[in-house]
Amino acid sequence: MARRKGRPVDGVLLLHKPAGMTSNRALQIAKRMYFAEKAGHTGSLDPLATGVLPLCFGEATKFSQFLLDADKRYRSTFRLGVRTATSDADGEVLEEKSAEDITLAQVEQALTAFVGEIEQVPSMYSALKHEGQPLYKMARQGVEVERKARRVTIYSLRVLDFRSGPAAEVDVDVHCSKGTYIRSIAEDLGVALGCGAHVKTLHRSGAGAFDEGRTVTLEALEAAQEQGGYPALDALLLPPDSPVASLPALELPEQSGYYFRQGNPVMDPQVYRIGDQGDIVRVFLSASAAQPAQFLGLGELTEDGRVAPKRIIANRSA
Repeated sequence: MARRKGRPVDGVLLLHKPAGMTSNRALQIAKRMYFAEKAGHTGSLDPLATGVLPLCFGEATKFSQFLLDADKRYRSTFRLGVRTATSDADGEVLEEKSAEDITLAQVEQALTAFVGEIEQVPSMYSALKHEGQPLYKMARQGVEVERKARRVTIYSLRVLDFRSGPAAEVDVDVHCSKGTYIRSIAEDLGVALGCGAHVKTLHRSGAGAFDEGRTVTLEALEAAQEQGGYPALDALLLPPDSPVASLPALELPEQSGYYFRQGNPVMDPQVYRIGDQGDIVRVFLSASAAQPAQFLGLGELTEDGRVAPKRIIANRSA
């Protein structure tokens, strides 16, 4: 008898990742609770970090790249006067210096240099891979490799609070592009102020259109599982098209929907009204008396008024 690989669960879970746990560990715990056959996260958070970690199950994994590419929001506390090997509180202390003379005005002035398009050199303790191996694993082995600077965008960087003293701390709110390393901002701020700095706490408050107000903790998942089993857990999932919800929607009649699902471009008069050639849209099978509108996948608008399949999801009811 073939071993079951899991349930065909489709959707997005907005998990509130706890501190002290890797993103992959959090993913595996949730995947086991759902007994899901397929799942993946959409961008790692450091073990130190907490907050929004979207998990994609089943057919939703086909759209996880949209979340990987999305802007992120963070709240973080930078500790001034202490430089660590990892640029965060988990690393070995390399240098300590009093930050008593640092003022709020100095911090705010220094942070202006990090707003806009900037170059960042990834930390050796990042999840970025070199020749197939994560940098943080190489760093733990005492190996350091050259990393190329990467261009990222900091849309806003606000000081929320400043606590002066020998171990001064600054709370910041950051809205940034994908691939931004908050620990690098802390480290560079420490260099600019001449006292060193590291990330004391880090919390992801938003990923794309998803914010922390909609997240679910692992404890809440356990409670749902105990009280209502799989139906209760499934009720916590967002639809598979949630990662692409900002894209325009196009509904096809039954016959066109059938051919689209078979991988064929189809004509539809809405194409000329919904967008331009090359635009990507969400495609649905029009609602009927028997069922609501059904998400079919993503399509690309063509010059001749058709929508061509780009990413089709499986028809679980077939």
